[in-house]
Amino acid sequence: MASHTPHRRPRDRRTALVCVVAVAAAALVVALVVAFRPDGGGVTAAGHTAATAVAGAEQASPSPTPSGRKPASPSPKARAATPSARAATASARPTSSPTRVPRAVPASASLAGRIVPGTTYHGVATHYDAADGDGACLFGPSADMMIAAMNTADYETSKACGAYVRVRAANGASVTVRIVNECPGDCAVGQLDLSVQAFAKLAAPAAGRIAVSWELVSPAGAGTLSVRYKTGSSRYWCGIQVLGHRNPVARLEVRAGSGWLALPRTSYNYFLSEKGSGCGGSIRVTDIYGERLTVDGIAVKPNVVQPTRVQFAAH
Repeated sequence: MASHTPHRRPRDRRTALVCVVAVAAAALVVALVVAFRPDGGGVTAAGHTAATAVAGAEQASPSPTPSGRKPASPSPKARAATPSARAATASARPTSSPTRVPRAVPASASLAGRIVPGTTYHGVATHYDAADGDGACLFGPSADMMIAAMNTADYETSKACGAYVRVRAANGASVTVRIVNECPGDCAVGQLDLSVQAFAKLAAPAAGRIAVSWELVSPAGAGTLSVRYKTGSSRYWCGIQVLGHRNPVARLEVRAGSGWLALPRTSYNYFLSEKGSGCGGSIRVTDIYGERLTVDGIAVKPNVVQPTRVQFAAH
């Protein structure tokens, strides 16, 4: 009798099916692990890359450089992703003041004080009744009414007295005025109070107050300067004033012994020698550009305008 081998096919089929299911489950697990890894690909990877760029843009937001150069802007992608970072960058850029716009500063800028040659100033212009043209500078009556009063800060203890400034209005009109007065109180820094006649060259006086820019000028048509001793002056005490100077006066000195003595300046535009040193002797006058003029032969004659033969150079 032939031997009979038990029939095992159904069991083999079940075993194969179990293996297939196990392999499929393992593959699914592997796929899920790969998909959710921190460095995985697909949409998750793209989102991670974008987040990295945003973080980089926030950390690398540019700040103003000491040299004043415009800082590098972040990439367009980072700017689009972080509008707050873009706004912070824009607000961090340095801004310039509209009050003064320097063009060139000369070596003698320290002599110039507040009103520096080559600088444009911005402010307002008003007007006042200048009467005969006399004012705080004590120049006396003026034949030319193209004059103005300077605000107290820029008047600078009469240092602005005699300065010529060109004033421009927004409509393009301009006028050159000489500073003969001080505008205290309500006049702000940068403000000029013009004579009515000078203001009318820029706008109708009814306007009252207009925006202007102005700058120091050195007129070519100036004659020679003059010297005047103050009323009450003698060889024991004297006050000395310079008139008709083309450029603002920075310093006045008198000969004292073998050297020169710088006299202090008053708010009414006289240089005082309290003890009489140098009264009646040689006088040396220096303008804001550093030019020195020496004048001899000016006697102590109180309240008498004494002409000279010298004048500062035009600039």
